[in-house]
Amino acid sequence: MNKTKRGEIFQRLQEDNPNPTTELEYSTPFELLIAVILSAQATDVGVNKATRKLYPVANTPEAIFALGEEGLKEYIKTIGLFNSKAKNVIKTCQILIEQHGSEVPENREALEKLPGVGRKTANVVLNTAFGHLTMAVDTHIFRVSNRTKIAPGKDVREVEDKLVRFIPKEYLKDAHHWLILHGRYTCVARKPRCGACIIEDLCEFKEKTSD
Repeated sequence: MNKTKRGEIFQRLQEDNPNPTTELEYSTPFELLIAVILSAQATDVGVNKATRKLYPVANTPEAIFALGEEGLKEYIKTIGLFNSKAKNVIKTCQILIEQHGSEVPENREALEKLPGVGRKTANVVLNTAFGHLTMAVDTHIFRVSNRTKIAPGKDVREVEDKLVRFIPKEYLKDAHHWLILHGRYTCVARKPRCGACIIEDLCEFKEKTSD
């Protein structure tokens, strides 16, 4: 895998999907933050079902905090780990109210101090809500990066650092979404759909399928 190949890969992904975005539904940075916290070990589809009921009732730190843990659980009980997530969301809302004027902070250090927010969640918020050139590596991106050899690494942080370093800067803002969608729908875990892949000839995966 070299610089020319990587450039061609992201050029094709851009041509195929010029304006990629998260599949989580949100209208403010706060709604995005809460949706991403809820999405840990859960599907975007499941999170969207819950937030479609929650956000019309409460979509600000004050309104969700006012629900309390038990009130919030009624809206998110269909999502995995909802008990711990309810606790984290309520604490996060309290911190946003008390320390950040009810606004989502636009810096990594402050974001990572929020309960339920790790490096990956902070990267999603910084990239998707604020346009920072960050790379949130989930299981899909980790798999695609290693399988294609775009940015092979033994752990999530190594893959993240390589992607930020290797991806041409003009593609970096949207690369997170392209790679997630590619891993979710084409370069799937069990049997990648190589026959339907727009970057198959550039990918360095040795055990390609005909599907």
